[in-house]
Amino acid sequence: MSPELTVVLAAVALPFAAAAVTPLLFHVLGERTGYAGGAVAACCFGLLASQYGAAGTVELAWIPSLEVTLRFTVDGWALLFALLASGIGVCVFLYSPAYMHGEPGLVRYYAALLAFMGSVIGVALAADLVAIFLFWELTSLCSFVLIGYHTDDDASLYAARMAMFVTVGGGLFLLVGFLLLSIVAGDALGPAAAFDLAAMLESSDEMQRALREAGLFVPVLGLVAIGAATKSAQVPVHFWLPNAMAAPTPVSAFLHSATMVKVGVYFVGRVRPLLAGLEWLLLFATLGLATMTICAVLAVASTDIKELLAYSTASHLGLITAGFGFTSVLGAETGVFHLLNHALFKAALFLIAGIVAHEAGTRRLGDLGGLRHDLPITTLVTVVVALSMAGLPPFSGFYSKELLFEAAVEAGHVHDIGPLEWLYPAVAVFGSIFTVLYSLRFLSLFFGSRPAPLGEVSIHRPPVTLLAPPALLAALTAVFSVDPELAVRAIVQSGVDATAVSPHEMHVGLPTAYSPAVGMSAVTIGVGFLAYPFYGWIHERIRAFPRTLPPVSSNWWYDAVVDGLTDGGAWLASRVHNGLLRTYATWTLATTCALALLGFAATATIVPADVVGLDAPPEAALVLLVAVAAGIAVVRSESHVAGILTLSILGFMIAIFYILASAPDLALTQLVVETLLLVLFLLVIEEIPEYDEVELGNVVRDSVLSIAVGATAFVTVLVTTDARPAETTALARYYAEQAVPKGGGTNIVNVILVDFRGFDTLGELVVVALAAISILTLIIMRTGGDSE
Repeated sequence: MSPELTVVLAAVALPFAAAAVTPLLFHVLGERTGYAGGAVAACCFGLLASQYGAAGTVELAWIPSLEVTLRFTVDGWALLFALLASGIGVCVFLYSPAYMHGEPGLVRYYAALLAFMGSVIGVALAADLVAIFLFWELTSLCSFVLIGYHTDDDASLYAARMAMFVTVGGGLFLLVGFLLLSIVAGDALGPAAAFDLAAMLESSDEMQRALREAGLFVPVLGLVAIGAATKSAQVPVHFWLPNAMAAPTPVSAFLHSATMVKVGVYFVGRVRPLLAGLEWLLLFATLGLATMTICAVLAVASTDIKELLAYSTASHLGLITAGFGFTSVLGAETGVFHLLNHALFKAALFLIAGIVAHEAGTRRLGDLGGLRHDLPITTLVTVVVALSMAGLPPFSGFYSKELLFEAAVEAGHVHDIGPLEWLYPAVAVFGSIFTVLYSLRFLSLFFGSRPAPLGEVSIHRPPVTLLAPPALLAALTAVFSVDPELAVRAIVQSGVDATAVSPHEMHVGLPTAYSPAVGMSAVTIGVGFLAYPFYGWIHERIRAFPRTLPPVSSNWWYDAVVDGLTDGGAWLASRVHNGLLRTYATWTLATTCALALLGFAATATIVPADVVGLDAPPEAALVLLVAVAAGIAVVRSESHVAGILTLSILGFMIAIFYILASAPDLALTQLVVETLLLVLFLLVIEEIPEYDEVELGNVVRDSVLSIAVGATAFVTVLVTTDARPAETTALARYYAEQAVPKGGGTNIVNVILVDFRGFDTLGELVVVALAAISILTLIIMRTGGDSE
């Protein structure tokens, strides 16, 4: 069964179309617009579900001249993520009207939420690097709008800017990685596959070999890791996710537990067959386990419900990253199965947190407890999803956690990784112990006695519209807990087939015999329960740890970088924008020269051997010697008049050079321009002050700049005139053949006039503009000179 282009395009485009008409929908439906959003999400889910069992790539021409096509891949991995985005979207949209009742700016809220859902579906299905990057950045843009929903709250705006800075900054690294991939793919697989990720994955062995031969495997791997880590809140850029909890709870449930933060780990799974190897294991397994452990510890230190869930989300994203980091098939099974499990139980937990905050009026952990009497159904839902988050058997989270332990143990058998053979399993167990601790702490909100701060607060049972979405997610979690093989058969196996290098039939279930993974699970659960009575002491010890250490202080890195960039920008602005024309000219010319010379050097356009030697007839050599002597005389002149007169000698020598080169028209133009400039300079000479004493530093700076400008002009002329007869003939023939069809003209003459005379005229305008600026500078300096 092949995917249908119209269905796939409709699933991606429908949320964007709905976002465009949201103002009209809100005018008609008011706060019930959320139900319309739920209907859109349900339609997307149905469209995607209709492609269940399909596999293949569909495409639509987008930018044919650049070989950029809007390609979409439909396979188990893409469908799993897209179905999660639309399915949980249904729950969030149905939850929003009751939770967001009375809030301002709901048009912006629902429009951004719909556009976000479309962006995530686009990332899930896109198979073209350009399209992936487009949808990737759209998720960041929509997230910025939703996190900053409370525009009058400084914390909300701060969190929105932080999320944008980190995720978009990481996206730029990913873009560079995409460009490197496209270059290698274009050479190895042909120009048509330059941006085709599906083609790269089909030829993964050939692509990896080409990347290694080009010396780009490690750079591409690192750039992809940075992009994925920033999106999925991996250490040390995990800090933006807890701050993003300033967003409304439905946004947190949708963006920061189920979809957006999983875009990074989804893409890691997508490119896993392309880049898997020892370097991949060392990078992603280490990154994932470090994130899993550090963020689990920080979750135990949390004092707010959403803060705890935020750190736990980053921790579980680390688990998924570590799973994909292990190169065995067990790693792929871990990543795919836990992505499904985590999306279900964590989205439900965020919605439960919203219910608790909505009904109890607080999110402080220390002020909550004993809620089972007031919220019995919510308590039952919480038991299912919280124990799944803890990884306790027989709940669904246990099975994917068990797979992680098996993958960590097996890593030492697949690769020779030295001490990491035992360190990886040890870290996985240590982080999982803290996962048990914070899961039990969240569950304790509903048990025990009611704390004094709640007092006589009347806690009402939530309306059905608030309770039904998390209950539905908890029901799915319960089904997959009772029969995990159902999830495997339904979608997980096909996701593993798309992300594993050598997939095989997957089986999960409760262990019936001892294995190292079973022992690791037993230690995790046993130590977690034994340590829970000391939760308060552990919580205080972690919070007492020096909060100024970068890995612990959530905002340290961000504030340091942003403050450094702000201070650096202010210093640079004071140096560059100081109101002096000489300063502006210095920075402009120096930057232009640096970019030009670096470009020549990077592309090996010219080598030093090419500029050594002089091959010129005697008459041309004489003209050049006179020009050199005139240039020296200009520098040594003691008055403005002498400097201008000797400067004009250079212009006249150029005119003579044109005559020797059989170009009398250019010589005449040069003579006219040079004479005109000489007259203009002499007209204003009386208004220019005599030379003043100039500081040595300024002399050195101006000398260096002059040499740089001269060298740039010299090399540029050398490069542009370094044509070989054979190359010139071939280029001329190509131009003659392609001028009319590609140039859009009716004959080759008018195409030449447009192509070349246009540049010539532009150059003449630049010359005139520079001359005008120079004259203006001389006039402005007439009152005493520029000491800078």
